[in-house]
Amino acid sequence: MNSIFIIRGQYIITMNEHDEVLNNSGVVVKDDKIIDIGDFSELLKKYKDYPVQIYGNSHSVLMPGFINTHTHAAMVLFRGIADDLPLKQWLNEHIWPREAKFLSPEFVYDGSCLACLEMLKSGTTTFNDMYFFPESIAKAAKKLNIRAVIGQGVFDFSTPFGKNAEDYLNRALEFIEKSKTNELIIPAVAPHAIYTCCKETLIKSRDLALKHDLLIHIHLSETFQEVEECIRNYGKRPVKYLKNIGFLEGKIIAAHSVWLNDEEIEIMGNHNVGVSHCIESNLKLASGIAPVAKMLKRGIKVSMGTDGAASNNNLDLLEESSIAAKVQKGITGNPTVLDVKTCMKILTIWAAEALGIEKEVGSIETGKKADLVLMNLNKPHLQPVYDIYSTIIYSAKASDIEDVFVNGVPVITSGKHQFVDEDTLIEKAVWWSRQVQKL
Repeated sequence: MNSIFIIRGQYIITMNEHDEVLNNSGVVVKDDKIIDIGDFSELLKKYKDYPVQIYGNSHSVLMPGFINTHTHAAMVLFRGIADDLPLKQWLNEHIWPREAKFLSPEFVYDGSCLACLEMLKSGTTTFNDMYFFPESIAKAAKKLNIRAVIGQGVFDFSTPFGKNAEDYLNRALEFIEKSKTNELIIPAVAPHAIYTCCKETLIKSRDLALKHDLLIHIHLSETFQEVEECIRNYGKRPVKYLKNIGFLEGKIIAAHSVWLNDEEIEIMGNHNVGVSHCIESNLKLASGIAPVAKMLKRGIKVSMGTDGAASNNNLDLLEESSIAAKVQKGITGNPTVLDVKTCMKILTIWAAEALGIEKEVGSIETGKKADLVLMNLNKPHLQPVYDIYSTIIYSAKASDIEDVFVNGVPVITSGKHQFVDEDTLIEKAVWWSRQVQKL
C-alpha cells in the first residue's frame, strides 16, 4: 500500500480559476502530486486505511509555493559587497571584476546552495535563474530539492565561463541536452540584455529557444540609460527594437521592464511577453519603478522576481510583494491597484504562466505537483484574520513559514531543511566572503 500524507489548514488558498479559499480542509499528497482536496475530517475517514502522516493544524494556512521569476542565485555570495551605488558603477567597478576573479563551478554551486536554502525557507518552491555554470546551479537545486528554470547567460564578450556568443550558445545547448530527463530542472535560454547582445546574438538565442520550445529570459529596459542607448544605436526604444528584429516571437519573460511607454506595453501585451517585477532591486539601484498598474490593465502577466541578493539584498518574495503593492499605490495615487489577491496571483499562478509551467504548478488542484507552503497563523502579528490574502501580503513574514513541500517531498519541516546541514552551507558562504574580501 502506497503511503500518502495530508496537509491540513484552517485556510487553503487554492489560486484555482475560481480563486477558492477553503476552510478547515486538507490536501492529500501521493508521490509527487495532489490527489485529493476536501474537508479535513472527511479526508481522514476516506483515507483511514492508509498510513497517513499529517502536516499542519487548525491554525495553519496552506498556499501554492511561491515562484521567483528572476534570480541570479549564486550572487548571494556578493550580498552586501557594494551597496548604495548606481547600476553601471555597481556592475563595472564591483560585480564584474569580482566575477572575473571568482567565477567557477564551485563558487556557483556553493552560492546556489545557499540561495536555494534561503528561498525554500521563505516559501519559494520554483526559481528562474540566469547566470553561468548552469550545471552547478542544477546540481544545487537538486541537492536542496527545489524546482528551477535555469538559463545559461549569453553575452557577446568573454567571461570566465565563455569566450563569445557562439561559445555561450553551444554551452546552453549542452545544458539543454543534459536537462531533458530531470523533472526538477527546466532549461531556458538567457541572452543577458540588448546592450550586451548584438542583433545576431539575440536572433540566435531566439532560434535556439524556439527549436527546443524553451523560455527566453532577458533583462529589458531596466534603466533610462539603457533606453537612451538603444535609441541612439538603433533609432528605437528597446521593446520596439526587439519586435522589429523578430525577437518577440519567442516565449519571453522580461526582467525589470521599468522604462516602458504605452506603445511598448501594448506591444508586449500583443506578444504575450511576461514581466518579472523586481521592485526592491530597482528601488535600491535607483533604476526606477515599473508601470505595473498599466501592465496589469493591459492584461500582461506580471510576476515577482528578487533579482540577485547582491542588489536586493535578500530573496524574500513576501517582502517583495508587500513593497510592490504599496509602491504602486503610492505612485498612482490609487489605493485599489495591486490588491492583495492580485499579489497572490503574481506570486503563484501568474508566475507559473509566465514561465510556461502552469499545468504543473502555481495552484492547489488535483493532478498538479505538490509544491506547497504551510504557514503558522498563531502569531501576534497575524491575528486577527479578516481577509487571509491581506494577512499573507501585508502582515506575514518569511519566518512564519514552517513547512515547504516540493514535488511531493517535505523539504522544510518545522523551519528546517531535511536533507542538508544548514550550518555547513552558511560556513561555506563565510569562507567565500573571506576570499572575496582579499581582492
